[in-house]
Amino acid sequence: MFRNRKLFAAAGVLAAALMTVTFTPPASSAPVGKVLGYFTEWGVYDRNYHVKNVETSGSAAKLTHLNYAFGNVTNGQCAIGDTYAAYDKAYTADTSVDGVADTWDNGALRGNFGQLKRLKAMHPGLKVLYSFGGWTWSSGFAQAAQNPAAFAESCYNLLNDPRWAGVFDGIDIDWEYPNACGLSCDTSGPDAFRNLMAALRAKFGGKLVTAAITADGTSGGKIDAADYAGAAQYVDWYNVMTYDYFGAWAASGPTAPHSPLTSYNGIPTANFYSDAAIQKLKSKGVPSSKLLLGIGFYGRGWTGVTQSAPGGSASGPAPGKYEQGIEDYKVLKTRCPSTGTVAGTAYAFCGNEWWSYDTPATIAGKMTYARNQGLGGAFFWELSGDTANGELITAMSS
Repeated sequence: MFRNRKLFAAAGVLAAALMTVTFTPPASSAPVGKVLGYFTEWGVYDRNYHVKNVETSGSAAKLTHLNYAFGNVTNGQCAIGDTYAAYDKAYTADTSVDGVADTWDNGALRGNFGQLKRLKAMHPGLKVLYSFGGWTWSSGFAQAAQNPAAFAESCYNLLNDPRWAGVFDGIDIDWEYPNACGLSCDTSGPDAFRNLMAALRAKFGGKLVTAAITADGTSGGKIDAADYAGAAQYVDWYNVMTYDYFGAWAASGPTAPHSPLTSYNGIPTANFYSDAAIQKLKSKGVPSSKLLLGIGFYGRGWTGVTQSAPGGSASGPAPGKYEQGIEDYKVLKTRCPSTGTVAGTAYAFCGNEWWSYDTPATIAGKMTYARNQGLGGAFFWELSGDTANGELITAMSS
């Protein structure tokens, strides 16, 4: 992806007054429900993050579902993005999730698919979905929407290829964004998304069918552009991407938290926050139980900032290891520790850099919100951003 998700916000001027959100603990300590995390196909390269790390971090035992990201959408069909990483890369005994080396025997399954199959054997309750699209690869959905049945057929055949039988329990569609603009603009019409999901449900039957969807709660925004309510009958749940509201693509600021749970005085764009999206989807008739709250295991930041509170001006994106303006939580927790909270999330001011990200404490608050709203659970992007011992996923699952 990414980060393959950006909701571009109109810059405004933040007021000095800020609201720090406090949460009332739920009456019950019932679990939050689904805990879903994304595993990126390309993470096995520069990030050196493998399926084994999902196990050694303790994350595998806490996950209910894992989304494998991303497959491509080409010629109106589902396609594997990187065949080497997916099913050919050989793991040695010391890098394999179960301590057993891959072989080159005829028909042997290697790569991420092979490792995921072994991870599922170690955790029989874990479900794995193949996610298609993302910020970079969503343009292919326009052609897919012209013949939804053919698209669904191609996806079903890919997921159920005998070479990796048993790996995938369903499909996730990450179309950014139907009948709206992401990296490119889609003009498929308001019914295209619903029709696509209906075709997938018809083909996949009782297997899981899910979608990652916009969290744009503005009037006339991306939620209003497609029939998410009509499509809800065909999906098991929606992953609502309640992050990337604000970021250093607005190079001069104002600084603002990228994943606010609530509004706050001076928010640059009205209804650009998590609760606005959740309430809008519910008001359209999407059941609460089919909504998962999104958590980012990373931060977004600016440099050239002189004030600690949100709303400051900046000179550009802060440096990041893989992309300017973005960095993993596992790095930021020590490089630029949290100095405050606003709207249910954390921010940090260090030197002339300003970052926003979620911490174990703010995630606990968001999980309380998810329970109190009757949501189906929560999900996060993505596994490699967490610490080696899984601080953030522990906060989500506790």
